[in-house]
Amino acid sequence: MGHQSLYRRYRSQTFAEIKGQPVVTNALRTAVAEGRHGHAYLFSGPRGTGKTSTARVLAKALNCENPTNGEPDGTCDSCRDIEAGRSFDLHELDAASNNKVDDIRELINRVALGSPGRTKVYILDEVHMLSSGAENALLKTLEEPPEHVVFVLATTEPQKVVPTIRSRTQHFRFQLLPAAELEEHVRWVIADAGLDVDDDGIAWALKTGGGSARDTLSALDLVVASGGAPDTATTGADLCRAIADRDPAAAIAAMQRGLEAGSEPRIIGEDMLGELRSAFLASMQAPLTHLNDAAADRAAQLAAALGPATITRSLEKIGEALVEVRQAPDPRVPIEVALLQLARAEGDDTAALLQRIEALESKVAELSSKAPPSAAAPGAAPPPAAPPPRRRRQPAEGARGAMAGAEEASKPVPKRSAPPAEPSRPPDEQPVSPPTGGGELTLGNVEARLPDILQGLTQQVRARFRQGRPTRVENGTVTFAYPNQLPADRASQVKGELEVAMSAHFNTSVQVDVVVDPSRPDAPRRSSTPPAPPASESEDDIGPVSELQDAEDSSNTMVERLTAAFPGAKLIDPPTNT
Repeated sequence: MGHQSLYRRYRSQTFAEIKGQPVVTNALRTAVAEGRHGHAYLFSGPRGTGKTSTARVLAKALNCENPTNGEPDGTCDSCRDIEAGRSFDLHELDAASNNKVDDIRELINRVALGSPGRTKVYILDEVHMLSSGAENALLKTLEEPPEHVVFVLATTEPQKVVPTIRSRTQHFRFQLLPAAELEEHVRWVIADAGLDVDDDGIAWALKTGGGSARDTLSALDLVVASGGAPDTATTGADLCRAIADRDPAAAIAAMQRGLEAGSEPRIIGEDMLGELRSAFLASMQAPLTHLNDAAADRAAQLAAALGPATITRSLEKIGEALVEVRQAPDPRVPIEVALLQLARAEGDDTAALLQRIEALESKVAELSSKAPPSAAAPGAAPPPAAPPPRRRRQPAEGARGAMAGAEEASKPVPKRSAPPAEPSRPPDEQPVSPPTGGGELTLGNVEARLPDILQGLTQQVRARFRQGRPTRVENGTVTFAYPNQLPADRASQVKGELEVAMSAHFNTSVQVDVVVDPSRPDAPRRSSTPPAPPASESEDDIGPVSELQDAEDSSNTMVERLTAAFPGAKLIDPPTNT
């Protein structure tokens, strides 16, 4: 006898041998044992999950001479004939190739004929492929078949079976096998058949099978014949790692290796989609029952390296590229272009920006985890990170001096050459670190320490918060009251710097809230020696005078333009009525 494929050699012969379908097998075994089996069944589910095998086991159980609790014994003449394919009690019809009305009519004409066994079983595979006329011809016989006839309809697409047929059957749904159970079955087959397959070959067979027992055993046959897993086994994983590493060269190299090994661009793209989908499920904390332990660990690592945003964008890009492959002159180009876009993270779309931001956040988190602990006092919370240093503004006195008189203001400001070293700052403009150790966050402490805290901030923040007054401290929030809306809005724009300084001062998280309270027209400050107030709010916010630009000459007024348009015209005052 010639070589027989593993999935045929190890086809299930009893309900107990059927893997991954406990609900279906328990129901059928009980129905056979109690004599309550139906006249028509509909088995639906993915390919290779045991639909036809279960139908054959059902035929054996219904005709077995010595059944045990609904299970066929496998030793009687009826069981052996069904296993050998020569039984007159079992008739299989491929509805995909026998889908015409005449084929179904011929089947109906034979239904009433007797057979050696107790029950004649008809298996119609891929029943959704029947034509409309064939379905209508089958309806009456399916609804009221002879007592010795049982129909078993099998399909991978139950939604295409007309409701009139589904309503006349008992519908059992088959599911893909969990990876752990399928791996156990594969290892048992390897041991029973005496095969030499390593763990990489088993992992590739499980991945290729995708939960289908028949597809997995077919892939195992290929591994045995090839002496190991094919060279393209890791192409999809290599491409995903190249995207995670932002390495376009590695992505193109992995793509080229897959093509040189004989894989089509579409197959490579589908393999990559499978890896990305597993990583997506891992990032969403979904159960990975379709993966073995090694594949689940790889999916978790890839999810951590890519992140949900990048995974989602990659799924979209590769999916769109696979659609374009069908019409592209060179099917490699859409896949390679998508890989470059993903690996380089370029583009002006929102998804690309999110991907780049996510990569930066991951890098910051990694650096933060490696940073040495700060030398803070024991038991004290570390102060929040200080804001980026800002360029200090020039003293307001310089602006007032520049505007002291019309004669001085009319003179051009000479350009200053950059000194070799930074000039010394006035005492009131030297950067001052925010004081720490301010005690408990209370209203009294805030009012007492606010001038010192503001002294270490920029001129803009000092000017805007000196116009307000702290009125309440509650749940870590300091409320500043302003007499009207304009200064309140201006203070809200820069309150972030004050929040950071106050958090560092009081060693706790502080939020600043700005409100309008007309009942407080002024903002007194509790300080024995308050710093000199700025000349005006506008001067505090204008910045260095040397950076100001001259306004356009507005001397050419409307009156001057009118007199120029009408030569000889004179400007006179209108007469007044006395």
